[in-house]
Order: sequence, then structure tokens, then C-alpha cells
Amino acid sequence: MTEDLGYGWQGDLVDLPAYLKRIGHDCDLAPTAGTLRALHRAHVMSIPFENLEIMLGRPIGLSLDAVQAKLVDAPRGGYCFEHNRLFAAVLERLGYEITALASRVMMGGQVLRPCSHVLLHVRPPDLPPDEPGWLCDVGFGGGPLEPLRFRDGEEAEQDGWGFRLAKEKATPTPWAEGGAEWALYQRLPKGWTRRQTFALNETFRIDFDVLNHYVSTNPRSPFTMRPFTQRFLPDVHYVLDGTTLTTTRPDGTVETRALAPGELPEVLASRFGIVLDSEDVPRLIAFLRA
Repeated sequence: MTEDLGYGWQGDLVDLPAYLKRIGHDCDLAPTAGTLRALHRAHVMSIPFENLEIMLGRPIGLSLDAVQAKLVDAPRGGYCFEHNRLFAAVLERLGYEITALASRVMMGGQVLRPCSHVLLHVRPPDLPPDEPGWLCDVGFGGGPLEPLRFRDGEEAEQDGWGFRLAKEKATPTPWAEGGAEWALYQRLPKGWTRRQTFALNETFRIDFDVLNHYVSTNPRSPFTMRPFTQRFLPDVHYVLDGTTLTTTRPDGTVETRALAPGELPEVLASRFGIVLDSEDVPRLIAFLRA
């Protein structure tokens, strides 16, 4: 048995038929830009974003077995480390070149925030060296539906949702002059918002483990405070933040609804495709009431 040195994404271990069935993809699997777009869209639309394991008192495991059991074999979802861990393994299995990146979630803010999110820089194997690769992020919960090409300032219109990648200075400090960082912008109802910033520094599986530990256990992490689930579709974006359900449409229409704790299991199933085990339902309701 060959020792696992921690590099790569263990694509040889992924249950590809089960994954493809989960996302409803039965088309060409040649490692092209077209296949990448189709897989990305199918994954985002099929597997929801959620942090419910934290509310249920269980750790979030990032081994490929753990991620597949939860996101592929069960009617559940996960958050960025789980989603992009799985997607990286699938893409590696198909022959793509993958570099994971860590990002800071800014959501329009200016105060420096820690790296708490991961995304993927993906290149089809036959892509010419002078052609830009693709930014893939199936684990944010709010899109994009399809990969974004690494071209400064290029906007992508996806079923009425808008995204843009742009280069910017890493920091305003003098010693950072000339150091470029990327920013992902998203068009929200309030206008274009600088959603994330990141540098092209490679992140590995072990780094996912460290970031995941902070995000899932630190009392200052927003993910340890309340349920947070999302489902992003061509015509609607559902967000459950605590007990508030927000529905956003591509035209900017926003509706909010306050839920009673006992309503959450049904809403999770009907809006997000998340079906909890029977013993987990009272545990989640008790967490919310507490």
C-alpha cells in the first residue's frame, strides 16, 4: 500500500457512478471546459449548502469517505470544505488539473477577515498554457452556477445572476505594491458586491482540515451560532439563516419569512432537499429553542 503523502485529492477513491447519479449528470465526461461547466452547474443545483452537523453536535469530517457518505449517499449537503473536497476528487478522477485556494469572505466589507472559505482553480488538461483557467466554487451556497474564467474584469451572466472576477492590490501596505490578489464580485439586489478575495497560493487537504476546525468549532465563527443553509438554482436562491427564510430572485425580488423552530424540518426538506434522520429532528428543534 502506498503511503498517502497528502498531495492530490484521491480521485481514484471517489465513487464516480454514485456521484453522477446524485447530481443527475449522464453526459460526456471528457475533461473539457464544456464538461466542467455541466458538472459544476449540476452539483450546485443538486447538493445544498448546510452546516447542520454543528447544531447536531457532531464533527464535520473531511475524509473522502465521510464527505461521500453525507453529500452523495444521503439526502444532505455540506459547506465549502466538504463540497469542494468532493468536487476536486471528481475532477481529478476525470483528468483535470486542480489547485485549491483559500479565500476571505468579505461581503462588501473593508475590515480584513480571516481565510475561512476554499475554492478551486481548474484547468482542462488540453488547455493551452497561455489560456486562462477556471474558478470553480460549488461550496459557497450562493453560486456561481458555472465556473468563471480567470480574466480580469470579465463579467458572467448566468440565468440572470451576475458574477465578475477582478484583480486588485492585496493590501494597501507599501511592501505589497505589485502583489496582485483576485476578487470575486457578485451582483446582489443592492448592486455589485465584493464577495471574496483570494491569492493564487496553493492550499492542500491538510489546510482544509485546519480551516474546517476553526470554522466548525470556534465560538466566534458564524457557523457555530445558528443553522445556515442555502440552495442556489437558476430561478431562485433560498437562504435559511437561523429561523429566517429568505427567497431571492434573479430580478432582485426578495421575500423573507420568520419560521417557528418546529417548521424547520419540513422547510429543509421542501426548499433545500435536506432530510434529517428522525432522531436529529428533535435535536435541531431543541437547539433552536435553546
